[in-house]
Amino acid sequence: MPTENFSIHELREPVLTGETRSESWRRNQLKTIDLIIDKHESEIIDALKTDLGKPETEAFFELIALKQEIKLAQKKLKFWMRYKPIDIPLYMQPGSAKIIPEPLGCVLIIGAWNYPFMLTIQPLISALAAGNTAVLKPSEFSQSTSNLIDSLFSKYFPKNIVRVLQGDGDFSKKLIENRFDHIFFTGGSRVGSKVMEAAAKHLTPVTLELGGKNPSIVLPGGDIDITAKRLVWGRCLNSGQTCLAPNHVFVEESIRIPLIESMKKHILSFYGKDPVRSSQIGKMNYKQFEKVKHSIKNAKDNQRVIFGGETSDIDRKISPTLIKLTDLNDPLLEEELFGPVLPILSINNLDDALFHMRSQEKPLAIYMFGGTEEDQKKLIENTSSGGVCFNDVVLHAGIPELPFGGIGESGMGKYHGESGFQNFSHQRSIFSKPFWLDIQFRYPPYKIDLSIMKQLFR
Repeated sequence: MPTENFSIHELREPVLTGETRSESWRRNQLKTIDLIIDKHESEIIDALKTDLGKPETEAFFELIALKQEIKLAQKKLKFWMRYKPIDIPLYMQPGSAKIIPEPLGCVLIIGAWNYPFMLTIQPLISALAAGNTAVLKPSEFSQSTSNLIDSLFSKYFPKNIVRVLQGDGDFSKKLIENRFDHIFFTGGSRVGSKVMEAAAKHLTPVTLELGGKNPSIVLPGGDIDITAKRLVWGRCLNSGQTCLAPNHVFVEESIRIPLIESMKKHILSFYGKDPVRSSQIGKMNYKQFEKVKHSIKNAKDNQRVIFGGETSDIDRKISPTLIKLTDLNDPLLEEELFGPVLPILSINNLDDALFHMRSQEKPLAIYMFGGTEEDQKKLIENTSSGGVCFNDVVLHAGIPELPFGGIGESGMGKYHGESGFQNFSHQRSIFSKPFWLDIQFRYPPYKIDLSIMKQLFR
């Protein structure tokens, strides 16, 4: 759809006229998204299978995440919308002050191809709960899902409330030239920086949900078998195409072999002896498939593949692959890995891992298995990341009330639950003062003794 047919003023009007401010309006928008998911569940799951070969269970959990987000918003909306009274200093009384969360206006949401339905609609839930209208730009690299979003949301929503616009990267550049009131982008850091640069021309605030080289640390003291199982699951979820997936593993040398052996066992248990033929692992994006396949070839040439490494050009699938690392300067770790490949690096202790991690950009998540409470405290106090998860991976993103987002290279801004509502709201400061008391000393000519002023205001 060409940008010439789109007018941002048409979507900003309902906000400016106050139509979107009422609690009932916001609840109705959330109910509409809920209805879309309920009535068209099978179509959404089919579209995700077409685009990404997703197992039905993985696709279904995307919809569960959205349903939970809607449920929480419906439950807490009145609480989120309330004004917050603010105490005022004695010298400014009588008077009252409060903060009122207000809609920003018309927001642009640019979705991602790896979770094309969830990562487009989840921020929309927050945006509508906050009283905004929205333009959705789903990914052109997941065309079946994007077409379905276009069809469904154009059918159920007036085009001045939610508008779906499709196009490629050049189209997105033209779209961002419009003066949106907020831009929400999910994707890679390279494109994210371009989105931020374009938004800066209009001083448009942005939320960037990017990726990161999420490290995992495995120390003695935990259940090695369950650790291995959870690492394999998190790395291979959505064929490894998950921004929260563990990117590489630091494992204390004393438990390296047991961990690897257990990971091999679970790979076979999950996906069989021929994973590239398994229905339990999806197909990859073409660009990512070629990139990861090339990385595996280099690792094979250097005899560093511990397990796996098979690929299928026809199905665009890669078997879960374990690779030995000797240091973090390995070319394999130049960029975030977006495939079912898990490099493993031996360490002497937690301090080794922390030293390595401090030399890297801040990740979206850090995972640690085993260790002690003191180790956990040390990790939190000596690192920075979007989130931290102990003894598991990825699942913290499924807690609706836990803010989700990155820091530094892994993104800026938070959403999910109340943090999403606040992300799409303007916190407006309101002060009111009556006429009945008007003290003269505030006005020229100033006659009050400064020594008295100092006693009053210090």
